[in-house]
Amino acid sequence: MSEDVVPYLVGPSISAWDSDGRAAWLASRVKSRSYTDEVLRKIEALRERFDVAEYGQIDYGGERYPLLALKSRDWRDDLPVALVTGGVHGYETSGVQGALAFMAAHGSDYNGKINILLAPCVSPWAYERVQRWNAEALDPNRSFTGQGGTQEAAALMRLLAPLQGRVLLHIDLHETTDSDETEFRPAKAARDGVPFVPGDIPDGFYLCGDEKNPQLAFQSAVNLAVAEVTHIAPSDAKGEIIGTTAVAPGVILYDYTALGLCAGMTDARFTTTTEVYPDSPRATPEICNAAQVAAVRAAIAFALQAR
Repeated sequence: MSEDVVPYLVGPSISAWDSDGRAAWLASRVKSRSYTDEVLRKIEALRERFDVAEYGQIDYGGERYPLLALKSRDWRDDLPVALVTGGVHGYETSGVQGALAFMAAHGSDYNGKINILLAPCVSPWAYERVQRWNAEALDPNRSFTGQGGTQEAAALMRLLAPLQGRVLLHIDLHETTDSDETEFRPAKAARDGVPFVPGDIPDGFYLCGDEKNPQLAFQSAVNLAVAEVTHIAPSDAKGEIIGTTAVAPGVILYDYTALGLCAGMTDARFTTTTEVYPDSPRATPEICNAAQVAAVRAAIAFALQAR
């Protein structure tokens, strides 16, 4: 393959997509699952035990999606907040389903200890189409800056604005998939008009902490709990995971603020981004969801103990 050509369905790599290229990409996106069936109905099933808040609505060409969050029923203003987010990238399934599984099984475990605020599917249009981007070919997890660079980010930031200074923990649930390398990175290169440079996908679970607030003991505690469910990604021969130096086993650091990452949207003391690997022959959807649940539980336990 020539390094100057990206084998992608829209646009050559030598020129970035124009409006026609973006429109062609959008027209090629097909629904393959239902946000209503797989997310909203599960939220409704939890309404008897938790408060449900509609914090916004996504609208793309008249196609509307309500954005729902679950909150502790016994919310107390004197307690800190644990924020759990999933589905910022809609194709990362266990981020959504793991978040919902955590709330169903363990959301009531923390009554009187910490308030739980859970936004399980931040990007519902992308969830239905198993996509990383939203309908505008923008990455929601690079848009948590200013007032929010996408509808998805802006709505979540408005929800959190009154809670600044009270969020103790934010854990953002993600996956790293083989399709990152086969579809989404080539798509980004084509969209931006740059050469596609192949990379490697790590086999296993890992965490992305904030380089300005790494909290490595916290990151390691989360990995220790997840290791009981699934394997932790090893570093490569360069000591890297996904092209970034590992600062501890299964831990890399990004500049959350500079990249506009969801996990950097608050001033929480403890922050992390999980990365489950669903394409491993050693993983199943059930294992992936369980890994996310274990990560959330370990994160909350550590934050409460350190508080």
